Amino acid sequence: MAQRTVLVVVFDDVQSLDVTGPVEVFTGAERRTPGSYRIRTASLDGGPVRTSSGLTLVPDEVLADSAGPHTLLVPGGPGTRAPDPRLIDWLRRTGPRAERLVSVCTGAVLLAAAGLLDGRRATTHWAFCDTLARNHPAVEVDPDPIYVRDGNVATSAGVTSGIDLALALVEEDLGRDTALTVARHLVVFLRRPGNQAQFSAQLAAQTARREPLRDVQQWITEHPAADLSVEALAARARLSPRHFARAFRAETGTTPGRYVDRVRLEHARRLLEDTTDGVEEISRASGYGTPEAMRRAFVRALGTSPAEYRSRFRPALAH
Repeated sequence: MAQRTVLVVVFDDVQSLDVTGPVEVFTGAERRTPGSYRIRTASLDGGPVRTSSGLTLVPDEVLADSAGPHTLLVPGGPGTRAPDPRLIDWLRRTGPRAERLVSVCTGAVLLAAAGLLDGRRATTHWAFCDTLARNHPAVEVDPDPIYVRDGNVATSAGVTSGIDLALALVEEDLGRDTALTVARHLVVFLRRPGNQAQFSAQLAAQTARREPLRDVQQWITEHPAADLSVEALAARARLSPRHFARAFRAETGTTPGRYVDRVRLEHARRLLEDTTDGVEEISRASGYGTPEAMRRAFVRALGTSPAEYRSRFRPALAH
């Protein structure tokens, strides 16, 4: 098995978790499968950089001396707002030579500035999607998913989505078992699908191994107001209801009913946070049917009513 070099670019005011999250994933995979990854960090002059949280990172090498990596990972952070022109020049020259180009959070801003996202679909932290689209019209910015794959370029949303993307890359490189072992060690879930909304995190269940069940999970996420009874979902998976329920629980760690409940709750929470839609409209769109049914679900799961939830969380997100 060929060893893959993962080169992480670091700079002053980088977001520390954008760096350490993916590094922990790849390092964990290397521990389980020795020889799989060689992880390196590099800065423009090879000197220490101070992260946005005040931590100091000491890189392994100077960017100019870095050999062409298999995976070039560019993190985000406040330091992307006024980047050193030398960094953009280096990315412009080196990026096309990498077999896989990855960004976390506003690292996508640096890739875009280097022209590496032109003609591609990409995402970044939700708070910077409009800016990215406005400043780089040649980039097709999708503000919703937690990560986007377009050919050999992968961009991800804010901070923890870099872990999700790194786990997806490890699964692609080394298989699901290795990625699942790393996820369990880090006490995170394998894995949130890339097209999951940034504000709607179904972290309560694993992604199923078999394609029919994985497709059903995606269907539930995309159609919370549909008929999501066990019988309807089993028919979609082309399994008997009994077989479907047993297989779903075995592969996701939860029952179909509980998974549907969580998806509907997260969908309703997102609409309460992001929109001005009325409670009655949201209850229908989320599959509850009536405001009273949605209120009962919120009180049972969150200890608060939908109205109280909106008053507590929507102002913060709007700000």
